[in-house]
Amino acid sequence: MQLQNYLKERGYLYQHSHEAIFEKLDKGWVGFYCWFDPTADSLHMGNFIGFMTAVQLMLRGNKYYALVWGATGMVWDPGGKDAERTFLDEETLTYNVWAIKNQFETILARLAQTTGKELNFEIVNNLDFYKWVGYLDFLREVGKYHTVNQMIAKDTVKKRIEDPTKSISYTEFSYMLLQGFDYYCLNRDHGVELQVWWQDQWGNLVTGIELIRKKTEAETYTFTWPLITDATGRKFGKSEWNALFLDRNKTSPYDLYQYFMNAHDDDIERYLKLLTLLELNDIDDIVSEHKLSPELRVWQKKLAYEVVNIIHGESDAESCQKITEFLFWSGDKIELLKGLNEDEFQIFFTEIGWIEYSDQNLFGMFIESELEQSGWTARQTLSGGAMFINEVKIEDGHYDFSGDFINGSFLLLRKWKKNFRIVKK
Repeated sequence: MQLQNYLKERGYLYQHSHEAIFEKLDKGWVGFYCWFDPTADSLHMGNFIGFMTAVQLMLRGNKYYALVWGATGMVWDPGGKDAERTFLDEETLTYNVWAIKNQFETILARLAQTTGKELNFEIVNNLDFYKWVGYLDFLREVGKYHTVNQMIAKDTVKKRIEDPTKSISYTEFSYMLLQGFDYYCLNRDHGVELQVWWQDQWGNLVTGIELIRKKTEAETYTFTWPLITDATGRKFGKSEWNALFLDRNKTSPYDLYQYFMNAHDDDIERYLKLLTLLELNDIDDIVSEHKLSPELRVWQKKLAYEVVNIIHGESDAESCQKITEFLFWSGDKIELLKGLNEDEFQIFFTEIGWIEYSDQNLFGMFIESELEQSGWTARQTLSGGAMFINEVKIEDGHYDFSGDFINGSFLLLRKWKKNFRIVKK
């Protein structure tokens, strides 16, 4: 399938400046870029759309210049915001840029190994573009090519100017010039011919094309992917969305997995196309299988597994799958626990919750585990037939569980259907 049609089919293409770029991309060897702002020391799922767009282009043999905004991060984009954002200090920005670079390199190295294809990329910090450019130089090199009339007409600026309750500083007003200069520098230094980003940045993307044409007469291109919203209409981004980060210390692989396990059926097919590398015919098969038995959540299982696999690797994806099966599907839970390896156990203990055994009696153990609030609630649970140890119903408040430790090291407590804790000996 030709790349242009392929990108449309997967949901990556909303608008483009010229058809010619897709023929070039199909042949490979085109330098392209999209950027990431270092507001935090991790990328988030909103960034992941751009990341996966870049992966699709790299798989066709094109080179990705991942531009990290070490300089622009000191200014920020006014688009979609009601007020000025807080500036970060230089030390924080430097650390965030370093952390994001590590994420890029780790995930792309894993994907190259998984796909068996070379993923050609280079990480560039736009702070390098501005280190030796003075204010007067910038006005001469960039400012003179743009009129205030053009800049005010951009939607991202117009909304802030026309609303009497809002305002925009000169700093943020100048943002589009910085973005245009980024494209010019990447084109000048690396021969980059394409920039890609969300549809709401169209005006700023075109600013870079115009600057390059006026300064060098070179022809460059842009295309955008559509704003992604979920079934409730929430934007798939960091500020407006639930801030799912790619850093496991901010969002655990299990939490990421569970988010997509709970995705609405109306979103799944689109997410499978955007957020995974599954082939389109395989996605069609998954869709068909899901429709036969939607209660099995085939879509959600596959989506959650593939997203975690790309971001954190196969081992984490399999561990999340096992834990989810343990918690939410019937089967021999004890045998599943016995089959976990040491790393999986650590994830399991963290996600389920655990306490150390310290000679508690039955009710005391359930209270300390926070499955019960008091001896009275524990007796109520017991009489209701909802207290379990190692999946065996407990019917006697004086039950002796001392010989029940699995492998001599832990117990599995359960209250009702889905409230679990581990007791470690």
